[in-house]
Amino acid sequence: MTETPALTAAEFWEARYRDGGRLWSGRPNALLAREAGDLGPGSALDLGCGEGADAVWLASRGWRVTGVDISHTALERAALHATEAGVSDRTVWERHVLGETFPEGSFDLVNAQYLQSPVPLDQQRVLRQAAAAVAAGGTLLIVMHAGWPSWQTEPPFEAEFPTLHGVLDELALPQTDWTVETLETVRSVNVSPEGVEGFRDDHVWRLRRSDA
Repeated sequence: MTETPALTAAEFWEARYRDGGRLWSGRPNALLAREAGDLGPGSALDLGCGEGADAVWLASRGWRVTGVDISHTALERAALHATEAGVSDRTVWERHVLGETFPEGSFDLVNAQYLQSPVPLDQQRVLRQAAAAVAAGGTLLIVMHAGWPSWQTEPPFEAEFPTLHGVLDELALPQTDWTVETLETVRSVNVSPEGVEGFRDDHVWRLRRSDA
């Protein structure tokens, strides 16, 4: 019997968006709003932008945003969301397979929300590229799940979750050039598809690059 080849990351995410209908709420991630709400607008890069909620929120606050995703369908929905929100003139959408290709340029804010995947992703490389893309005086914001939801008794796949200091060590950012502004685990209410209420922990890293 011939073994069915595993899906590539691009095939997996395109199928998930194309075949599953709209995946997300259309609202920005709460921890982005919390951490970026006090930042003056400039240029922003939103990695793994999905259907564009974070990018549109930033654009509505005056940012010029480049949204990046692996899925054509996700990017089409993101562009439509931006048009409906009246911010299409402040958003640009690019398709990249992160870990293989990366947007050019530097940005005042690089937003990396939940770059975690059930299919292969070179997370360390992507986060290092994200840090390298932060302009002088700019901010790197990373948010990732710290574990499964409390109600998830049988995880759907094996996953290795990051630690706060483990990610800092992997980034290997010079302390003379970067200031850690947020290093925190945040617990929020999380409800299962069956309506079971529980919680989920997320890690937050907000780092600012020096002006020099």
